[in-house]
Amino acid sequence: MPPKHKGAIVITGASTGVGRATALMLDKKGYRVFASVRKEKDAESLKSDSSENLTPIFMDITKPEEIKSAADIVSKSIPDEGLVGLVNNAGLLVDGPLEFISLDDLRWQFEVNVFGQIAVTQEFLPLIRKVKGRIINIGSIGGVISGPYISALCASKFALEAFTDALRIELHPWGIEVILIEPGSIASAAPDKVEESFRKNFANMSPDAKAMYGDTYKFFVEDLIQSNREGMPPEQVADAIIKALEIRKPKTRYFLSKGQLGLMLELVLKKIIPDRSYDAMIIKSLNLKNQI
Repeated sequence: MPPKHKGAIVITGASTGVGRATALMLDKKGYRVFASVRKEKDAESLKSDSSENLTPIFMDITKPEEIKSAADIVSKSIPDEGLVGLVNNAGLLVDGPLEFISLDDLRWQFEVNVFGQIAVTQEFLPLIRKVKGRIINIGSIGGVISGPYISALCASKFALEAFTDALRIELHPWGIEVILIEPGSIASAAPDKVEESFRKNFANMSPDAKAMYGDTYKFFVEDLIQSNREGMPPEQVADAIIKALEIRKPKTRYFLSKGQLGLMLELVLKKIIPDRSYDAMIIKSLNLKNQI
């Protein structure tokens, strides 16, 4: 008996923002959606806004036992079908001047944004292989252009880009597409959480650190919060994810921005002008002053 849906998809980080928007849009389009969350209230919220074809699954992508348990649940729910898609969306931001980011925080950034993504992919690949499904990794423009005070995030997104490119080639013999979505600022990127993170980091900085970085770090965070508030809606990213899942010949990567022309110009400039010239643009925008 054929399934009563268009195919099964797993998406991580579905509690809010892009993950939630994508899960709900996929559900409306008739897919069998397994949406990973970590809190009961987020699971209940998803269930109240979706059909019976959406199933919240509890999964912390930094915990192997939870990933395996989630994979077992999905496998038992669709024993003969396989997955038409895996969307690796979960992620977090560690910000601050690199000189003063603790190694524990830096490791945590990579634990979630890199190792967790790989662990989930490894666990669900057998189900993907059954039907030549697709893997969609949610990167960032920060995986192409690095910036001050978000060096940890950018480093993790550069790593995500690297393993996505390698995995795409490795899985080619099985006809499995591996696609990268690289958005700019997203309106759902929780500006309150960014501000809370800044206040926590700033409070923990030594007097010397505050003297050296305080003003420009605060200026950067305020600009980041404003960019998030004015960014593209999460539904725009969800649309790109669904297109990458459904189109016959998907691109290997999709760059997205509310101001698409401005983003493309920045990408071109980064490639064609010398590093020092590009650095000078960023230094001027942040009003960074020489300390010598």
